Amino acid sequence: MNVIELARQLGAELQKDGRYAAFYAAKELNDKDDVLQGLIEKFNDLRKDLNVEMSKDDKDTETMKRLDEEIRKIYTEIMSRPAMIEYNNTKDALDKLLNSINYIITMAANGEDPMTCPEEQPHSCSGSCSTCGGCH
Repeated sequence: MNVIELARQLGAELQKDGRYAAFYAAKELNDKDDVLQGLIEKFNDLRKDLNVEMSKDDKDTETMKRLDEEIRKIYTEIMSRPAMIEYNNTKDALDKLLNSINYIITMAANGEDPMTCPEEQPHSCSGSCSTCGGCH
């Protein structure tokens, strides 16, 4: 079996993982949530309106402020919906799995033993956020 065939096999195994199934179930639930989809559409429309206003030579600061407040309100409403919370939680779990897979493969490509290297990149904080990949 060659490396590409193994990658395809890994992809098939990934699709059997519970984190994969949970993410796609949550995604489907979101896609079918008409209220959520309406809120997302309204959010996107407001963002477009704000971008149009911001690109004008004679910007109306009151309009921009109102649009920004509406965008924030809709965003909060979107993110507080149970279906969106579940989607984000399952997406985070799947992303963590994918990051682990990628890290192991990268370590192996750098000469490390893939059977003993850690699943996650060790995190150390230097105190400088300018060079950081993000806090965990």
